[in-house]
Amino acid sequence: MNALLDIHPEVADALHHGRSVVALESTIISHGMPWPQNLETALRVEAAVREHGAVPATVAVMAGRLKAGLTHDDIESLARQGLTAPKVSRRDLPLLLAEAGTGATTVAATMIVAALAGIRIFATGGIGGVHRGAATSFDISADLQELARTSVAVVCAGAKAILDLKLTLEYLETQGVPVIGFGTDELPAFYSRASGLKVNRRLDTPEQIARVLHAKWQAGLQGGVVIANPIAPEHEIPRERIDGYIGQALREVQQQGVEGAAVTPFLLARVSELTGGASLAANIELVLANARLAARVAGALAALSADEARAARQAEAVEAAMQAQAALGA
Repeated sequence: MNALLDIHPEVADALHHGRSVVALESTIISHGMPWPQNLETALRVEAAVREHGAVPATVAVMAGRLKAGLTHDDIESLARQGLTAPKVSRRDLPLLLAEAGTGATTVAATMIVAALAGIRIFATGGIGGVHRGAATSFDISADLQELARTSVAVVCAGAKAILDLKLTLEYLETQGVPVIGFGTDELPAFYSRASGLKVNRRLDTPEQIARVLHAKWQAGLQGGVVIANPIAPEHEIPRERIDGYIGQALREVQQQGVEGAAVTPFLLARVSELTGGASLAANIELVLANARLAARVAGALAALSADEARAARQAEAVEAAMQAQAALGA
């Protein structure tokens, strides 16, 4: 147990008994949506995880402690703080911990805390990636490097549509991160179901995905897996429509000199304005869908681990019986 980590009692009990747990990030609460939709969505996402048989573990840094599982008050506090809550990635964790600060964890930081707690499955909206224009800006999300080093699978609707999706896939390939399409041959484009870019493998059931995760980690292959879950057809925004709004928002980023960690929240908020709130509604729906799928994958993975443990116990019992019989024969 890490000395700086607090695991919520419900989460700890589930982990101890081999039940399925799904990690959830908190940046989406403070930076991804406005009040009060952020609080409502966070609670709905936790409820969706429960409805599909898993325990939710929303992750954050609270008063200098790594938290795997938040109380209602914790979630509401982050939601009310909004953009004033620090956005915490791997780089920021030691600074915030040393200062006993509070902050909302990105995909990268959530993966770190989940791994420390022993949680293998994480649901979010979209991962970070290679930003458009990265050839000159070198703006690449730390999420991608975390996926290469931390053994947590991330269920998402692909990378955020404001990014360069082709280069994001190239980076993941270089880092050896498998990209699985759930019921799709193409990488979802967040608000849209397809991007024209192929995933590494299409799998159609949570059980198939769980077997891949189990095989990867049993083989000692460290690092995460991207499980790309396309938004439902009734909630998607056509690519030709959303791309125009994203292009306009990107031009405004340059005109206004928005930089660093402020870029993504600015773009998401501006695209929401330009779409008349349609992008926010789509974002909420895809996060809920990802939470439901993550719970199902977590359940299938827990079942595989339980089967393996039972087989090991049976093998030990047979071996003990054979040794006892041999001793009697001697």
